[in-house]
Amino acid sequence: MSRLVIVVEKASDWGSYYPSDNVVTAKDYLREPLAADEERTQVINLCRSYKYLGTGYYVSLLAEARGHKVIPSVRTINDLRRRSLYGLDIEDLEQRLSRFLPDSRDTTDFGLQVYFGETSYAPLQDLARQVFEMFPCPILRIEFERDREWGIAAIKPTGLHTLNDPQEDAFADALDRFSKKLWRKPRARRKYRYDIAMLHDPAEAMPPSNKRALKSFIDAGKDLGIEVDPITRNDYARLAEYDGLFIRETTALDNHTYRFANKAEKEGMVVMDDPTSILRCTNKIYLHDLLRARKLPTPKSEILFRDDAKKLADLPALLGFPIVLKIPDGSFSRGIVKAENAEELKKGVDDLFQHTALVIAQEYLYTEFDWRIGVLNKEPLYACQYFMSRGHWQIYNHGARGTAKSGGFKTLPVREAPAEVVRLAVKATGLIGDGLYGVDLKQVGNRIVVIEVNDNPSIDAGVEDEYLGDDLYRRIMEEFLRRLERKRLGITD
Repeated sequence: MSRLVIVVEKASDWGSYYPSDNVVTAKDYLREPLAADEERTQVINLCRSYKYLGTGYYVSLLAEARGHKVIPSVRTINDLRRRSLYGLDIEDLEQRLSRFLPDSRDTTDFGLQVYFGETSYAPLQDLARQVFEMFPCPILRIEFERDREWGIAAIKPTGLHTLNDPQEDAFADALDRFSKKLWRKPRARRKYRYDIAMLHDPAEAMPPSNKRALKSFIDAGKDLGIEVDPITRNDYARLAEYDGLFIRETTALDNHTYRFANKAEKEGMVVMDDPTSILRCTNKIYLHDLLRARKLPTPKSEILFRDDAKKLADLPALLGFPIVLKIPDGSFSRGIVKAENAEELKKGVDDLFQHTALVIAQEYLYTEFDWRIGVLNKEPLYACQYFMSRGHWQIYNHGARGTAKSGGFKTLPVREAPAEVVRLAVKATGLIGDGLYGVDLKQVGNRIVVIEVNDNPSIDAGVEDEYLGDDLYRRIMEEFLRRLERKRLGITD
């Protein structure tokens, strides 16, 4: 039997409806202890806003980390943030609007409320359903405008607190019907040509692969009969021409890399990094909850909420100094602060809360190097030791002028890395997916902990390929070829 959880930002947002044990506030849900049972949980996130790194965003993010089925998902939230992404998805729908919308010459705009795919405007019910299937979100407002002809101007998530009395009634009826239905995923389309687009940014200061590595990927693809074509963010419109997408640019949920991955997956392409992996890896709060829920060893950690003075005061007793503070979506050692005392802790927290609703605090574990285990399709691929930058506590030391220096490295055969380190790395990636990952771990005596899982691991010529050489690139391209062949044959995992 499944459990239904309805999350509201404030208890007063549910004031117009009958009290229910299914309704919880966002703060209570985010602080909810991990469930001891395997009960299936469905979450309806009715927060007032789904702003990136805001409270509503974290409700969906941590719901997915806990294995809960949530609407809207983080992918839907991100998809709705940009017209450039959803505009292509609804292009075919816009062609049919003119016969449904008002024909008055004085009318130049029109709005439609949609509750779980339902609307009171009967002629547009089919459109409302299709938009909801593309962007599953409890309450949507579709805005139309007319220049010479009607078109969709925007699709926006709307808060429960904005509804008037008739709208509240319509929402309640739609919620009742929706909560009794099964949630489905759209089927992926299939394509058959063997051309891979390799997304990169020639101007990126710290790319995941240097120029020599990119060339090695191209050469390895040619040997296998795959054309690997370097593309940039300006090639979004051409993406559907390819059979696969290989992202060799630092990923983030709020930039074009996620949009490329999402579009490629919807086109039925083979994708690394796939959008789910980007979602699960690029936010440290999500990873913290995911790893903890699956009982994988991590540094002692606490989640900080803005304006929670008691929790902040308790941190030194819980973690001890120094304390490491992390912004959820930092990369390459950015957005990380080490606090040596209470004053530095307060300043660091205040600074980070300028950018996010939650901050992760961790115990400081000193090691001379971090382990990085590369994993491809749940099998170890390479092993590296990344040493701390000279005179610094991190691998990357970012200078005041934006420059960065990194420590040394040592690449070795996977068989020479500690077996427990490799085993834990593979187990951690199993929670993410079956793509290409880099797992960072620390080893202190007999204690081994997972620091993070990277969906877009560094593969530089002269570093990660130091032991395997050209075979490293070939193995990755062989995995693309295997997946392309499976798609051609109609084989699904």
